[in-house]
Amino acid sequence: MGQRQLFCLGRALLKRRKILVLDEATASIDNATDSIIQKTIRTEFEDCTVITVAHRIPTVMDCTMVLALSDGKLVEYDKPMKLVNKESSLFGQLVNEYWSRSQNADMQTKSIYMSSQYGPIWTRI
Repeated sequence: MGQRQLFCLGRALLKRRKILVLDEATASIDNATDSIIQKTIRTEFEDCTVITVAHRIPTVMDCTMVLALSDGKLVEYDKPMKLVNKESSLFGQLVNEYWSRSQNADMQTKSIYMSSQYGPIWTRI
């Protein structure tokens, strides 16, 4: 993560605004660091509205709601796990594609990870 992004995140932590907008804030870092930053954001900004623009699936999986766009148009808006479990969901397709391309894409790893993160509701792998 660049120095500028860290500075901006630190400033947001100090100012404690009610709304935080993150536009690809962690795009230039590895998945492990992104996970740590996302957990910090969820903890430190739990009483705030956080709007996250991201292309990484793990970045948005623990969001309250996900909005998916296609060709600049809203195609779905719901809780991430509801979208993942919906057959025709664009977001569900993206999640499945992410897992299939992931280095740890075997069924057991995905199942353990999703269950530990999101409970037994995870059924589509």
